[in-house]
Amino acid sequence: MRPLESVPNFSEGRDRTTIDAIGAAVSAHARLLDVHSDPDHNRSVFTFVGEEGEIAAALVAAVGVAKERIDLRRHEGAHPRIGAADVVPVVPLAPEDMERARECALAVARRIGEQLELPVFLYGELGDGRGPAFFRRGGPDELQRRVDASELAPAFGPGRLDARAGGVIVGARRPLIAFNVNLRDATIDVAREISAAVRESSGGFPGVRALGLELPGAGVVQVSMNVEDWEAAALHDIVARIENEAHTRGAEIAGSELVGLMPAGAAAAAAGALLRIDGFDASRVLELRVLDS
Repeated sequence: MRPLESVPNFSEGRDRTTIDAIGAAVSAHARLLDVHSDPDHNRSVFTFVGEEGEIAAALVAAVGVAKERIDLRRHEGAHPRIGAADVVPVVPLAPEDMERARECALAVARRIGEQLELPVFLYGELGDGRGPAFFRRGGPDELQRRVDASELAPAFGPGRLDARAGGVIVGARRPLIAFNVNLRDATIDVAREISAAVRESSGGFPGVRALGLELPGAGVVQVSMNVEDWEAAALHDIVARIENEAHTRGAEIAGSELVGLMPAGAAAAAAGALLRIDGFDASRVLELRVLDS
């Protein structure tokens, strides 16, 4: 049976002791593949795989560590968030495993609400297609106001956000690529304009969510993206559009950043396009053919 993947995002990217403690909680139950921490975002993304029970145990343990160690009242960072354990997705590695991912995510949501006593909001395949941005809008205070006004309610756990740890957004979703492009000689307004040009909701690429963020520690501004359908929106096309938009505004790309891991098919598509190989896709990659055989 194929493993499932989880890519939880925690609101800590500076305190190595806390990041390591979360990683240890994950590694005690599942196979940890990658940890990406960013001090400007003040956020860490953990990528791991396992069977349903392993994924659930790892997530509950890691969220428990975050609840104990992260205090949102003292948190500062560029990335929007509503919780110490902000977003907790379970991801199928193949489309036919989505039902397994949904069931696992629902079990995790229930355990976080009942055992850790944190309010849990459902997104993606469990939340009528709503994304994390639906809950993050305005931050924890605005989310609590919406709950108090009966505009929405947690699916599990208490009706009030934890004073320190906030709430948790849990769901099941398809694999996505978290991909950032940094800009030099650009203001935050330029980053926001370019983000609007590439994101789907503003008429850009399908399945692309984008924010313009300022990263004072790195001395750049950033187009921070989730590419939710890499087959419909190829990374090399997105980068080319950002480069063009930047040049028209007197800015340039300073570099790009992959957060976590990406599907091999996306890397193959970019390589084929840049090398101008007709018909190049993941089936032409030696290691992938061997693994599939």
